[in-house]
Amino acid sequence: MIISKSKVMKVQHIIGADLSKTTIDLFLQSRLQIENTKIGFQQMMNWFKQQNINASEVMIVMEHTGLYSYCFENFLHEHHIAFCKVNAYAVKRSMGLVRGKSDSIDARRLANYGSKEKLSVEPQLSKELQRLQMLYSTRERLVRHKAALLNAVSEYRNIGLAASDLIMTTHTTVIKSFEKQIEKLQNQMDDIVKNNPSIKGNQNLLQSIKGVGRVLSIATIIKTRNFTRFQSARKFACFCGTAPFEHTSGSSIRGKTKVSQLADKTMKTLLDLSAKSAIQYDKELREYYLRRIESGKSKMSTINIVRNKILYRMFAVIKRQTPFVENYLQTA
Repeated sequence: MIISKSKVMKVQHIIGADLSKTTIDLFLQSRLQIENTKIGFQQMMNWFKQQNINASEVMIVMEHTGLYSYCFENFLHEHHIAFCKVNAYAVKRSMGLVRGKSDSIDARRLANYGSKEKLSVEPQLSKELQRLQMLYSTRERLVRHKAALLNAVSEYRNIGLAASDLIMTTHTTVIKSFEKQIEKLQNQMDDIVKNNPSIKGNQNLLQSIKGVGRVLSIATIIKTRNFTRFQSARKFACFCGTAPFEHTSGSSIRGKTKVSQLADKTMKTLLDLSAKSAIQYDKELREYYLRRIESGKSKMSTINIVRNKILYRMFAVIKRQTPFVENYLQTA
């Protein structure tokens, strides 16, 4: 099995790993369940020795589980053990029609998936990018809670509650607290960016594009691992859910070109806001937008094209390492 990322390596052992908050189920030819702690990780290393497994020839296949895998990933990096994180939906689709589910079964299925697919070694992120990821995800969570509270306040106002009502003042106080914490998180993110020349340079390049602001630029840097994760703008567009795909079959099905619902919804929303801002302030994109609408094209499909134009511009300025110049639309 050839595994590729920064280098090509020969993998002798594909191990499936199903992670939960407290345990990790591993499967090679037999199953091992360990605690999701350093003691458990060392137990895995002992398991390797007992089975004469060279850790440098191992590829561990796991799903994206957020913070559940954080300590395990750091341990694997420290011991130079290759691993990759795969999409749970892709694994499910690859199995066809199956029945039954348990941690041990999932570990076996991950191992089987890894033996059939071309996998990419997960690189070790810099401490700055790791910290940015945590700060960003925390900020995103608070923004969602704040939005929910604002909706609640609007609903209470619609039924006639006064602004001085305890329910209203409670919501308002919490919203103000969230706003302060969101600002603190954003300020620390800005400090990290400021002290990292590579990240700061790329952020400046991205923000030279009209419609790309502080939040979208940081989100893009995090999602692309500072533009090392995706090889092309098209692949990142697929990740964001803005890449259009044909929907036809034979002579009977002639559906409209559609975007996939399998997407990073947050990035898609940020790109949507960016596109709507760009058609207000970018002359070229505004004229393009109006021209398509006047010709009878769908508003949403046109907005999606503008999203992709912005996304392609972001990859172009990073590749060239020069700011975007209006009317120089070679890559748009």
